[in-house]
Amino acid sequence: MPVEQRAGLARQLAGESRYLHVSMFATPLFGDVGKRLLTAVPPDEVRLLDTIDHQPMSPGSVERLFPAGTQVRFKKVEFPSAFNIAERILKTPRTETWVYMEVEGTPKTAPPYIWVVRSTVKDDREFMAHLDRFFSVEDPRPLLASFGDTIREAVLRKQAVLDMSAQALEMAWSYPETKTVAFVGDKRQERWTWPGGKRSAVLEDGRVIALP
Repeated sequence: MPVEQRAGLARQLAGESRYLHVSMFATPLFGDVGKRLLTAVPPDEVRLLDTIDHQPMSPGSVERLFPAGTQVRFKKVEFPSAFNIAERILKTPRTETWVYMEVEGTPKTAPPYIWVVRSTVKDDREFMAHLDRFFSVEDPRPLLASFGDTIREAVLRKQAVLDMSAQALEMAWSYPETKTVAFVGDKRQERWTWPGGKRSAVLEDGRVIALP
């Protein structure tokens, strides 16, 4: 991302309040005990660091669940300059961009929560589009209230259930890594798969019909 765009993003986002559009876990930030990682997928599906055997490294066990609709406030955006990379703990995704934030319902003395944005993001528009997918400007709680009780509770607990809409499934399980389409008779089915293939869902007419 161009250097001039980095400065503009940092100024624009500092202090901005948003809402979680996707229910998220909080885990340790790998080897940095002074921070916590926000992740939209379980620890064993996080793809930010590899072990020496080139396997995905888990950041640590889930410490807390923040449901969709939880308010957050961006504190700062820290891009991976040479100085920042040197200052960060070795066993962290230190070459990526870190968005520091406060999370509703946590003490003021809580460690900062970090959302990691991969360096593959090319410019400020792509960066903002990424944030917008996970952190809503508009409060998603009215949308959550429109779901049936069972589905709403599943989203808030980061669980998937049958008959969920595609939108509710995204809010619960986050966005899939892959989507494949097949036609069964005159029905269009989609199979959504998350990192590592450990979770999948089959949707028909925009609703979950199977959780293989």
